[in-house]
Amino acid sequence: MGLLALSSLLLLLPFAVGQTTTSVSLPSGVTVTGGTTFSSPTTYLATETGALTNPISYYSFTAFPTPSTTPDPPVYPPTDPLDPPPVSQDPTIVPDFAAAWATAHAKARQLLSNFTLLDKVNLTTGIAGRCVGNIGAVGDFPGLCLEDSPTGVRYTDLVTSFPAGITTASTWNRALMRTRGQYIGEEFKGKGAHIALGPMMNMGRNPQGGRNWEGFGADPFLSGESAYETVLGMQSGGVQAVAKHYVNNEQEWKRTMESSNVDDRTEHEIYTHPFMRAVMAGVSSVMCSYNLINDTYACNNNKTLNDIMKREFGFQGYIQSDWWATMDTLGIINGLDMTMPGTVSSSDAVQGQSYFGGNLTTYVMNGTISPERLDDMAERIVASWYYMHQDEGYPPVSFDMNDPWNATTNLHVNVQANHSTVVRTIGAAGAVLLKNENNALPLDKPRSIALVGSDAGPPVMGPNQYADQGGDPTGILAMGWGSGWPYEAIQARAREDQTSVYWDFDNWDLWQAGNRVTDQSVAIVFVNSDSGEGYIYVDGNYGDRKNLTAWHGGDELIQTVAANNNNTIVVINSVGPLILEPWIENPNVTAVLWASLGGNEAGNSITDVLYGDWNPSGKLPYTIAKNVTDYPAHVITGGTVEDILSINYTEGLFIDYRWFDAHDIMPRFEFGYGLSYTTFEFSDLTITPVSPMDTADMTLVNNWENGGASPIAEGSSTALWLHMPAYQVTFNITNTGSVYGGEIAQLYLHHPAEVGEPPSVLKGFTDVWAAPGETATGSITLSRHELSVWDVVRQGWAKPDGTITFSVGASSRDFRLNGTIPAAA
Repeated sequence: MGLLALSSLLLLLPFAVGQTTTSVSLPSGVTVTGGTTFSSPTTYLATETGALTNPISYYSFTAFPTPSTTPDPPVYPPTDPLDPPPVSQDPTIVPDFAAAWATAHAKARQLLSNFTLLDKVNLTTGIAGRCVGNIGAVGDFPGLCLEDSPTGVRYTDLVTSFPAGITTASTWNRALMRTRGQYIGEEFKGKGAHIALGPMMNMGRNPQGGRNWEGFGADPFLSGESAYETVLGMQSGGVQAVAKHYVNNEQEWKRTMESSNVDDRTEHEIYTHPFMRAVMAGVSSVMCSYNLINDTYACNNNKTLNDIMKREFGFQGYIQSDWWATMDTLGIINGLDMTMPGTVSSSDAVQGQSYFGGNLTTYVMNGTISPERLDDMAERIVASWYYMHQDEGYPPVSFDMNDPWNATTNLHVNVQANHSTVVRTIGAAGAVLLKNENNALPLDKPRSIALVGSDAGPPVMGPNQYADQGGDPTGILAMGWGSGWPYEAIQARAREDQTSVYWDFDNWDLWQAGNRVTDQSVAIVFVNSDSGEGYIYVDGNYGDRKNLTAWHGGDELIQTVAANNNNTIVVINSVGPLILEPWIENPNVTAVLWASLGGNEAGNSITDVLYGDWNPSGKLPYTIAKNVTDYPAHVITGGTVEDILSINYTEGLFIDYRWFDAHDIMPRFEFGYGLSYTTFEFSDLTITPVSPMDTADMTLVNNWENGGASPIAEGSSTALWLHMPAYQVTFNITNTGSVYGGEIAQLYLHHPAEVGEPPSVLKGFTDVWAAPGETATGSITLSRHELSVWDVVRQGWAKPDGTITFSVGASSRDFRLNGTIPAAA
């Protein structure tokens, strides 16, 4: 039986057949292997009995056909990745990349028609080179340069450090998401890199997750829209985008030796959703992750790679491995197209051993892997190159990540252009105002300011003190495991106002801090919290944060300053949530600005908000809890080097705010929360069915309206009929305050209780800007997909029985308007 037929039969099971799991709770503060002490609650789960693998046999192959729906402009215009539809705060156009992919695949087949078996194998096998990943030149194909990172080009100079993904998501602004992506893409292309290894779109399931800051938060819809706009932007800049890490890579501890055990409905509605949106944005490549999924390694998982990504999503690009995440050659039959960097393990890099390369050649020659499958792999890789027009005058690689200062291999091409402008804007737009008592902000020419905390000043040894930013940094935290700095920007503004500025960058001398802020008009305390990849160890944090407290004694510093100054403002640069309870209700803490990770203009961005040059409009992309134990999921620790940890996603659909809502837990600051320097009033809600503008699939539309599920077919989850506009929700927002500002309007669906959905699920957002006294109209369009739930039995998207209601408001707990979805469109 071919893989195509097999893929439709294999359902994603929560646990492998025959596997058992038990758990033993451990007290807080337990010390586990490696000497780490985790101060948050931890649970040691029984380990898996071993990864599921494929037997060596003969595997036939049938290529996945291209989804057949014909686009009908203007709703579904044929789209080239270099020329996406214009950005909109209420997207109604679904771009269709089918023609672009078809042309690219035809060109790839023509190029490959004279390639030998070894040529095709070389196209799939990563090698050492000037980039972090490399595919060598083969015949008329010049090869590929793969380069990190999600915040800009890594290991080179004269590039921009962009705000983190989590900061970008905090803007809830599609135009800024798109522009950031475009500028990132332009810089990668300018340096000659063909493939940018991002964006990252794993969910913030664990608030302590080390790489959460690279992604877009703890809600699948917000993450999906952020990923969608980022991919459209990056590829319009000319570089191949890579959707990573696919999938269920939500912690760093033992990331290569843990099985994320996830049920089918949760997988579809939460974790694969951002990847589906990346495919709809025309993404060129997908990177499979290190972890196991239901006892099968992600890069060897037939269900997630072949059935969901290639069949259900209709993905026509190539799937590459994360570095040393390829676990055997037979991952190829399960959907893996390219291995990076090509070696079996990092220790084998010198010897050049690879699961692909010679092993793949042997497997094809002895009939284990069909030559048709190798053809498919090579075609997908070359097609993505043609699809992005990288055969048309693409610049050569101009840097050497192995030796960035080698004069021969580094041309020091400056690709920054005016990109700092969007960096500064996103840093301001992504800052979330959490508290503002007595109009403490914006600052109005105070007599004196005291800046306190190491996060306010410059790093002692510059912004690149640590390799891969992997250290305990001094200075502002501008990216994870990783600066302008605020004191310079604030000092420059203070000179204009003739304000006296004092500073103290020592977090540990509390006596000095208390004395420094006494009698000052305002004291601004800067604190941070960092995390990153697990291969770097920082102060007891193996990638994931060992707790949710501020670094460098930040809580004690805030309390000391607040005890000596009754106008204390706190600025937080953090990779994710912190527990703020030790000081948040202190009346002397008059304002709190959650500044996230702002990139290389972070100091200017913060100053813009503090002084009111930017009226804060950012909203939280996750929940800030009162207690660590309020969150439904935590980093699972423990285990020996040989153990594969069981990580059971027992909370299912109820992550982050969905859990808090379902269990009536009061957060400190809810998902979607954020204050402004002005106020807004919502009114005049309407919902109107949208007549189908594309009639090609009316049979499927009518089937869905009558309770039927989307069919099991190629491209079934990304089908145009499922994502066409079905309802348009409109409302008015009036600025009832005294300054110009913007409000992020959020739409949450409420399903009937028997459906099993969380009480509220985000399904739309838009930003509305208005002058004082002005009323502006907001619009949010809903598709049939956004009204659907995943039917595990029918393996499709279906409209649930019963009445669906919705709310529009300013956060997940601040609903201003309520309505009902009409029975039929």
